[in-house]
Amino acid sequence: MPTPSFDKSPTQLVARFEELSALVPDATSRPMFGYPSCVLRGHMFMSLFGDRLILRLGEEDRRDFLARHKTGLFEPMPGRPMKEYVVVPPALASQRAVEDWVTRAHAYADSLPAKKPKAAAKKAAKR
Repeated sequence: MPTPSFDKSPTQLVARFEELSALVPDATSRPMFGYPSCVLRGHMFMSLFGDRLILRLGEEDRRDFLARHKTGLFEPMPGRPMKEYVVVPPALASQRAVEDWVTRAHAYADSLPAKKPKAAAKKAAKR
């Protein structure tokens, strides 16, 4: 299986991601796949991947999003979709309308039980 190319995100998209991140101040920012992401209680709900903005949505919101926008599920590698994550069309990512979807993604992450820290993370924290 070919290894995916991890190209840097465009500067303008990174700036937009930072603007959107400000909408969810209780989220933690951390790298995922080498790209910036927003995480709430251990659950990633927004991220960049190359030149794409990715959102994690609940089932109903995901169906609604996919019906409204000509896009699909996020596949970090071809044939390996992450079923709860959608790719935000570039035109939508730059519009104010995406802010509602970011809020919905945040709400979905907030509805999930907090993840427990992994053992390796606990050991690192003790050092």
